[in-house]
Amino acid sequence: MHRKVIAPSVLAASLLLVIPASAASSVPGAPGIGDPYYPASGNGGYEVSHYDLRLQYQPKTDLLEGTATLLTTAKQDLSRFNLDFGLDVSEIRVNGVKAKFAKSGVSELEVTPASPLQRGRQSSVVVKYAGKPSEFKVDGWSAWQRTPDGGVAAQEPDSAAWWFPSNDHPLDKATFDVSVNVPDGTQAISNGVLQSQSSRLGWTRYNWRSNKPQATYLATLAVGKFDITTDKTASGLPILNAYSQDLGDNAGAARASIERTGEVAEWLEGVFGPYPFNALGGYVPNVPSGFALETQTRPFYSPRQFANGANVSVVVHELAHQWYGDSVSVDGWKDIWVNEGFARYSQWLWSEKEGEGSAQELADWAYGLRPAEDPFWQVKPGDPGPENQFHGAVYDRGAIALQALRNTIGDEKFFRILKGWPTERAYGNAKVGDFVRYAEKVSNQPLAQLFETWLYTPGKPDASALNAPRTLPAATTGTGTGTGTGTGTLRSPAAKPAAEPKSWKKIAATNEVHDHH
Repeated sequence: MHRKVIAPSVLAASLLLVIPASAASSVPGAPGIGDPYYPASGNGGYEVSHYDLRLQYQPKTDLLEGTATLLTTAKQDLSRFNLDFGLDVSEIRVNGVKAKFAKSGVSELEVTPASPLQRGRQSSVVVKYAGKPSEFKVDGWSAWQRTPDGGVAAQEPDSAAWWFPSNDHPLDKATFDVSVNVPDGTQAISNGVLQSQSSRLGWTRYNWRSNKPQATYLATLAVGKFDITTDKTASGLPILNAYSQDLGDNAGAARASIERTGEVAEWLEGVFGPYPFNALGGYVPNVPSGFALETQTRPFYSPRQFANGANVSVVVHELAHQWYGDSVSVDGWKDIWVNEGFARYSQWLWSEKEGEGSAQELADWAYGLRPAEDPFWQVKPGDPGPENQFHGAVYDRGAIALQALRNTIGDEKFFRILKGWPTERAYGNAKVGDFVRYAEKVSNQPLAQLFETWLYTPGKPDASALNAPRTLPAATTGTGTGTGTGTGTLRSPAAKPAAEPKSWKKIAATNEVHDHH
C-alpha cells in the first residue's frame, strides 16, 4: 500500500472546499424581531409559513402534550435560531435531524440545527413538548386561563408561548392546522373551519383549519363543555358559536349578542368590504376575566361583557378587527391605532345605523367629556407607549381622529378609504404612516397635520380640529357607503351634545375589552 502524505496546509485547504459557503457565513438569528415596545417578541433570521399543531389536553390535570411542526424559511444563513415558548421541550428536529436546544430567559428557546440553514430554503421544525400552561408565568402573569371544565388561550399581545412554539409577533403571519384530542364529552374550539371530528378510546379529536395568514396572538384554543350553534351567512360562510354550559345569569345576554354575528358581519361588509376569512363565530368560556379579543374568525368574549345585558356593540368591535387588526395587522405594536381606532369607530357607525347616536354626536360627547387637564389627552394614540397600548385614548381619541378625517374630506371619500384600505393591505401589515399616506392618496388632500394633531400631539386639540368649518353632505341611511351624521350640518366648535347619546354606555362598557392585565 502506498500512502500519500498530505501537508497540513493542503489538508486545511481541502477541508474548506467541502464546507458549504453558507456554513462559513452563517450566524445566529436575533432573539427579537425588532419591536421597540417588546424587544423579546418574535425572532430574527427566519419566517414561518405554516403551523401544524397536534395536541392532547387533559382538563383535570391541565396537562398539555403537543407536537408542533413549523414550516420555516431562512432569511439569512442561520447557524442558530430562536423560538418563543414556555413549556418543557423533549425533542426538536430540523429537517428530520435532531437539533440541540436550550432555554434562554423566560420564554426563549435557542435551537441549533445539525447543519446551518441556507438563506431562502424552506425547512421543517418539529418540536415535541408537554407541560401545564397555567404554571408557566411571565412576571407572575399567565395568558392561560383555567376553567371549571378546561382551559383557554386568548391574550394580547402574547398568548402563543403558553401552548405552542412560534415566531411570536404579528409581522410573521402564517396559516394554521390545529388538531386537539380531549376527553369524550369535552370540546376543543379553535380558529377557522372544523374540518373533522372523531372519537376513539374515550377521547375525541377536533381538527381545525385557518387557511389565511394569522398572527400568532390571534390563534386561540378553548377546551371545555360548550353548547354549540351553527349557521351560515347569506353568502354561505360557516358560523360557529360556542357557549360554556355554566355561564349562569350571563348566558342569555351572551347568546342574544353573539348570535347576531352573521348580521353584524354582513353589515360590516358594507363598510369595510368583503369579509377576509373562511369562517365566522365567537365563543364565551366560563372565565373570570373581563376582556374580549379578536381571535381570528372566532372572537373570544368574557362572560362579564354581558353582565349588564346584551351588548351587540362589543360584537361589532371584535368583528371589525377581522378587517382592521387581523387581515391588516400592525407592523409594530406602536401602530395599535390602526386596530383600535377603527374598531371603536365601527361601534360609532353601528350606533348611527341603529339610531342611537350619530358618529358626530359620539365624537362630540367623547371630546367634551374630559377637560383639557385630564391625563387622557397626554396619551398619543399614534405611539402610546407599551404602558398605554390599550389606553382609552387609543380608542376614543383614535376614533375622534377618524371623525375629524370624515369631516375634512366628506363621506364619499371617507367611506372609500374605509373600504379600500383592507383590500389594498389584505393579509399584510401596516404602520400608522401607511394609512395616512393612503388617505392622502384617495382624498387627494394633505392630511399629515390632521393626524399629527389627533394622534401625536399631547394635549386636548382645539375643537375646530374636529369640527371642520364646512357642511357635510346630507346623511344617508346607508350600510357603509355613507352611514350618515344626522342632518349633515356640523355643530358649533366645542359644543357638547345636549344629551348623552343613547349608545354611549354600551360602547363605554367595552372600554376594558383589552384590559388584559
